[in-house]
Amino acid sequence: MQSRSLPKNPVFSRRLRQARQRRDLSQDRLGVLAGLEESSSSARMSRYESGIHEPALQFAEAIAKVLGISAAYFYCSDDRLADIIRIYSDLSETKREALHQSAINIAE
Repeated sequence: MQSRSLPKNPVFSRRLRQARQRRDLSQDRLGVLAGLEESSSSARMSRYESGIHEPALQFAEAIAKVLGISAAYFYCSDDRLADIIRIYSDLSETKREALHQSAINIAE
């Protein structure tokens, strides 16, 4: 019996699934919206979410754009920082600037 290999980047696959589900999109729909052919989008997105393959950065950015999140979210290994990236992505520009200033004030 052949053992299944571990995901290449479990953080990427986990975060991709979380972001897709948060937007209530199927794998197939997300793939098509990001630019994949309809005939292969479900299988390719499934491979990305299972960690079998990882998309090139340019395609990860296309996925992120569809999901309304920074591609950095997919690669961030720190869960708290990933939450901050996710929250930041959902904010208006005015609130992003306020969050930025708050972070600067906290750091000082």
